[in-house]
Amino acid sequence: MEREFPKFRYHPDPISTEAFKKAEEPQVCECCGRKTEYVYEVPFFTSADVECICPWCIADGSAANKFDGAFQDEYSCDEIDDDSKLDELIHRTPGYCGWQQEYWLAHCGDYCAFVGYVGMKELEDIGIADKLESIYRQDAAMFDIQDIRECMTNNGSMQGYLFKCLHCGKYQLYADCD
Repeated sequence: MEREFPKFRYHPDPISTEAFKKAEEPQVCECCGRKTEYVYEVPFFTSADVECICPWCIADGSAANKFDGAFQDEYSCDEIDDDSKLDELIHRTPGYCGWQQEYWLAHCGDYCAFVGYVGMKELEDIGIADKLESIYRQDAAMFDIQDIRECMTNNGSMQGYLFKCLHCGKYQLYADCD
């Protein structure tokens, strides 16, 4: 029987964001030694040469512990006053893949949930393009708001990364370029 896919507070849908891909044939997780259909595909900061990590070893922290690694650079996160939340984010949450350095946003004293990769079209599709001035975190990304409007496309040279506050539900947007 297949195990229930773990839940990640700060990355609630890591299959749709392609943090995990379903393998054509089961692979063996290098952390727990169990076969898995889901293989982690985005950055893991470690000196170890690791090819396959299952979602369960990320969720319980064993992969970060065994390989002395992190799934997010702790210096590329908004600052909050709770070390346990930082520990959960960097050691037990799948990351995402950015053009340059991935950056994790926070709001209401906690890290936000990563929603996915976006351009202006995706923001329009979910009905928040008109809120760009209030959701775009220029303090983190430093691009001009007009550049975001004109150049940000999903899978384009300027990529958006959408987050959502776990407490108030406000969207937050980060962007970078190739």
